[in-house]
Amino acid sequence: MGRRKREPMSEGKKNIIAGLLEEYDIKTAKDIEDALKDLLGGTIQEIEIIFPDYDIRYIAINDNVDTLKSENELMAFKNIFNDWYARDTSKKIRAVFKAKGQSGKPLSIPCYGYKHSEMDKHLWVIDEEPAEVVRKIFRLCIEGYGPTQIARILTEEGIPTPTAYALSQGRDNGHKNAKLHRWGSETISGILEKPEYCGHTVNFRTHVKSYKNKKRVDNPKEDWLIFENTHEAIVTQQEFDLVQELRKNKRRPQKHEEVNPFSGMVYCADCGKKMYLCRATSLTSDQEHMKCATYAKDKDSCTAHFIRTIVLKEIVLSELNKLLVNVRENEDEFVQAAMDNSVQKQSSELSKAKKKLKQAEKRIAELDKLFTRLYEDNVSGKISDERFAVMSAGYEDEQKKLMTTVSELTAYIDTAEQKSADVTAFIKVVRKYEHITVLTPEIMHELIEKIVIHAPDKSSGHRTQQIDIYYRFDVAVSTAIADSRKYDKKRKAA
Repeated sequence: MGRRKREPMSEGKKNIIAGLLEEYDIKTAKDIEDALKDLLGGTIQEIEIIFPDYDIRYIAINDNVDTLKSENELMAFKNIFNDWYARDTSKKIRAVFKAKGQSGKPLSIPCYGYKHSEMDKHLWVIDEEPAEVVRKIFRLCIEGYGPTQIARILTEEGIPTPTAYALSQGRDNGHKNAKLHRWGSETISGILEKPEYCGHTVNFRTHVKSYKNKKRVDNPKEDWLIFENTHEAIVTQQEFDLVQELRKNKRRPQKHEEVNPFSGMVYCADCGKKMYLCRATSLTSDQEHMKCATYAKDKDSCTAHFIRTIVLKEIVLSELNKLLVNVRENEDEFVQAAMDNSVQKQSSELSKAKKKLKQAEKRIAELDKLFTRLYEDNVSGKISDERFAVMSAGYEDEQKKLMTTVSELTAYIDTAEQKSADVTAFIKVVRKYEHITVLTPEIMHELIEKIVIHAPDKSSGHRTQQIDIYYRFDVAVSTAIADSRKYDKKRKAA
């Protein structure tokens, strides 16, 4: 009986086998065994072990497989080809999504507050009803409320959660187990951290482990791809940045309704640790005070640096209003002081630096051309190897120095331009206020970087205490003295 003639292998199968050989680096029988375990581990275990244990009959019509009637020896190899096809398809889909994400088109569905444009499915437009809720969430955060408190407020007001709103619009946002009538602090935190609400597109936040395991894994922030100003913003960049600043100083929810404006902003001058608020129902408003965190843990490591909040509020309000008047009446002088130089001189030095940078970059390009010509002259025999070595070494040394200069100038220009932008932003915030009568977390974080409390001094016979107020972007520092005798007179008069 003659041997059966083997049919020629199709190009598709050849490509699959070639891919398998390359991916698994198959050279020995052991490599084949390892590859089969990887490819068929799950499938073989289900069909040959798990299914029979539960009396499950497996039928694959296209592959002519029925485990009740007979075993199919080729089924394992067919599974290899099927698995490889799925893997190859997954790679192609990933490549398509990567290209789409790198082009600036959003990869995710519109987040709460947005919807797809009817004209362009890749464009997000504001969905006004939930957008107003987002604005409310940011506003409450700026006013000093934490995620838990904001969630409670929204729940009490009966505002639909993102999932409930999506379902009411006939959409499924994928959160099947979400609570429809109660907001969660995690939901609030997620909303407050999304740059999308400033009008930016953020791609590649997460990835799936593999085409077999669909579990989503968070990518580190440095791997995110952010495209700015791709759609209309719900909150301003300034509001978003302010919220991120507030969120850095997270605090425990307090039983008192009044929000502490100094939370996370007051520091001990000696140990550098934060000072925390001591507040209780048994204390009156003029007894509430702040003290050093280090002292609270170990009284031998620092001193209390005790200061009443009512005194601190009075001093900070006074200094802030002095700043407002100063900026309003002497804006040019304030800007000059903030820039550590006059505007004209700063602009002049910046212009000189840019001109010098341009010249250095031009010379580096010229040196690249000289290197090429020098190499060609050496190859053609116009100059000797010794001469080539001397000249090329000189050019290389000059180019290295120029590159260092370019790096330094670029850093200087970036810093100078950022400083100018910071001062401009600070002036813009100051112009919002005519006179401040009540301190709020919003005002504090918009204008002040930190407050440093020094240890009290009793050398004069009564208690005095130095307070340093550092304004944002290092534009200025003001120093005030809290005098207990002055405060006691005011309290007695009241």
